[in-house]
Amino acid sequence: MSVSTRRRRWLTTCALTATAALVALPASAASGGGTSPFGVRTLDRLAAQREHSVGVMRPSLTAEDDDGGNEADEIAEGADQYAEARTSPGIVAPGAYGAAWDDLTSLPSTGGSWRNVTDLPYNSDDSRYRDIDSNSSGGSGNVTGRMAAIAADDDGYVYAGSAGGGVWRSRHGGGHWQPISDKLSSQSTGALALDRSGRLWLGTGEATTNADAYLGSGVYVLSHPHDGTFSARSRVGGDQLESTTIHELRFGGGKVWAATSKGVWSHSTKTLKGAWKLEFAPNPDYLPGGSQAADPSAPYKNIANDIAIDPKDPSKVVLAVGWRSGDDYNGFYTKGADGTWTRITSGLGDLPADADDVGNVTFARSADGSRYYAIDQSPEQLNTNPDSGLEGIYVSKSGSPTGPWTKIADYQGLAADGSALTSSGYMPGVQAWYNQFLTVDPANADHVYAGLEEVYETKDGGSTWSTVGPYWNFNFPCWSIDPAKQTGDCNPTTHSDQHGVAIGSYHGKSFVYVGNDGGVYKRPVNGSQDASGHATDWTSLNDGTIDTLQYYSVGVGKDLDHGGVSVTGGLQDNGQSILRSNDTVMGSNFGGDGGDTLTDPANGCDIAEEYVYLSIQVTQNCAVNDGSWLTDPSKATSYNVAPADNATGEARFIAPLAADLKSSSTWIAGGRHVWVQTHGYAIRSGDEWKSVYDLGAGHTATAVAASGGKVYAAWCGPCNNQGFTRGISVGNADGTGWHDIALPVDGTVPNRYLSGFAVDPKNADHVFLAVNGFSRHWTEGPGAGVGHVFESTDGGTTWKDISRNLPDVPANSAVVTPNGGLAVATDLGVVYRAPGRTSWQRVGSLPAVAVLQLKLSPDGGTLYAATHGRGIYTIRVRDCG
Repeated sequence: MSVSTRRRRWLTTCALTATAALVALPASAASGGGTSPFGVRTLDRLAAQREHSVGVMRPSLTAEDDDGGNEADEIAEGADQYAEARTSPGIVAPGAYGAAWDDLTSLPSTGGSWRNVTDLPYNSDDSRYRDIDSNSSGGSGNVTGRMAAIAADDDGYVYAGSAGGGVWRSRHGGGHWQPISDKLSSQSTGALALDRSGRLWLGTGEATTNADAYLGSGVYVLSHPHDGTFSARSRVGGDQLESTTIHELRFGGGKVWAATSKGVWSHSTKTLKGAWKLEFAPNPDYLPGGSQAADPSAPYKNIANDIAIDPKDPSKVVLAVGWRSGDDYNGFYTKGADGTWTRITSGLGDLPADADDVGNVTFARSADGSRYYAIDQSPEQLNTNPDSGLEGIYVSKSGSPTGPWTKIADYQGLAADGSALTSSGYMPGVQAWYNQFLTVDPANADHVYAGLEEVYETKDGGSTWSTVGPYWNFNFPCWSIDPAKQTGDCNPTTHSDQHGVAIGSYHGKSFVYVGNDGGVYKRPVNGSQDASGHATDWTSLNDGTIDTLQYYSVGVGKDLDHGGVSVTGGLQDNGQSILRSNDTVMGSNFGGDGGDTLTDPANGCDIAEEYVYLSIQVTQNCAVNDGSWLTDPSKATSYNVAPADNATGEARFIAPLAADLKSSSTWIAGGRHVWVQTHGYAIRSGDEWKSVYDLGAGHTATAVAASGGKVYAAWCGPCNNQGFTRGISVGNADGTGWHDIALPVDGTVPNRYLSGFAVDPKNADHVFLAVNGFSRHWTEGPGAGVGHVFESTDGGTTWKDISRNLPDVPANSAVVTPNGGLAVATDLGVVYRAPGRTSWQRVGSLPAVAVLQLKLSPDGGTLYAATHGRGIYTIRVRDCG
């Protein structure tokens, strides 16, 4: 990503679960020289951000913590906002997504099939795009979407569980991937594990508590993972683990143990039928059906992170339980002689027992049973230390999870061992609540791989460490922006932000596989290192056959150089992808987290890319650049053009951005204000935006649209379930005629998050509204109402519910097709209402993946769907109905 963009991706991360905006540096601010322009500028700004946030966060959660932890970092705000859209104005009952999936798959289907257009390698280091807002040359190479879990065996089979695109299998030690969970109602992975008999266990529901991790539908087992696929019939137990996230699955004593967002559960590994047993929940009143289940803090009151089972005595079990932002229940628990789980208050050695110092925890034990290892993230550190939230890495040399434990690493030591994170304010473990993995070499109990933002390795039980997978190469002397050198003289590294790890063999050679925000990477277990301790032998396994890219948006424009079209899109933690019509490899022309995007239909190299909080960059040459801006700032070809709500923080994490249907040079952006600029892609400064309407203090735009100068803006504020309020404002792009729509109190338009408009290109007063969240059947909140799609024929003054047989599922955006049909993107796929019809059909048969945005091709004949987990898909409009 870039000086201006990569800095941003650090703190970006639906756990149906920001702070000051980070403002992009303009090209004129580029350094005149030096060896690390990206890292230094980025980390300095991050340090200032972190220092500002210290003292704002609280280590203990209270009912007043309406963000679920009251953190001031972008990661927390992004998480809250993604969740708010789907849960406000209240709490969503378990089973909502499962019921919606059943209803969606029961709909009649349209003709035609979806085609994946991003199923080819995506090179984050593409040498064509070395502009100031790109992170190309950082060293991550080919990337795909976030991987939450990895499993591998000794026959060359590797299994990768993605955040939102399901589970994938390789039979070749990595690469040549195939999806194996498309039949499930949840494509969000929390945990993957192989048991001793070779069965593959899948825990659904990603447990990173980040901005876009979905709840799961339970645990599934695949008896023959070499050639089988998961199905609904392979679910273990009943529905007890529906609508949870699962952090880890562990085995011992004939049981599989699951650490979930609703406590610790167990099930027999021999008999897969029958209910799961709740082993321990620290606050059972907050579980579904409990007296406090509707409390806003309920989702954070029973977080379990991991289970450690004594290999010498499986009856001895230690639970790591606790919300990463802190709560009184945080700690380590073991079962007493009376069968009661009690907190361990002493005897752990260096491993802390105090609730303030126990947050997200990961365990790993050696194959011979002689060692147990642990990573611990501290809520207190998160609250008070701007540099890191890592409490430490520990070893129990007795092999028992009860210890005694000895600290073998802290963030200062890791920073000194070849880390790229050496600047005050951003050091190893700064996101330890989000980034964690740990594994032990089966052949050597002292050989350990640990993952935080980077990958670390010790071969002597923790006495010394090496950063074998540094965050990036930008701040190392070996780095060069020279496109001919690709990553300079540095070795390729992994993508940052580590989540999953496994060790397996292929053709008799052992490899370590790591999963992170950029996909899957491998290297030999006993690989080579350079003089700095950086690995020289990482290989990206993201070969294009695995597409789990998490798009927020899509843009399509004519490729004037090669014919056809150019397709772009904003991604979670993987910047902005660009696919030109003659490409065999996609490139990344903007870095960071890509939000909304605009692409000129007449020229696909005219692109505007939003980072977050309305930080917008624009280019008119696809951001093609050879890096010469580094010594001559005038040669930069992308520009920061953020409107003022970016600097004041008065815009949502993913803020709405749209072009007028009748004029691609008129743009609408929404924060607290409705912003308009009329210079199109020739805009060069944020000062060119004009505020045409103030939505009001505490209100932020959730959707904008315009046609022929008529503008629609939806907003919320407060946007959470503590007094949730929403509204619609309508006016003209020239600033005249603005007024708030008096939404009727009869619930015609529900009191839920208003997520998208679709304006009829033939009549600007004819507009459709997409509504997120779930109807009142599932949502315990005031005014939740019913329906997801509404129609107005009088410019938004009155609305009619046209949902009819549409499943009760969050709707994210909509588009009017040239034939007068209406396509709607939902959290589980795309639906379509044909012209003249009143009922809905399912478009094609996508897996249960969230579709966040729909766009039409320049000729209107093709529909493009930006999925948040399976890339970008297209279907011909004529095939929709």
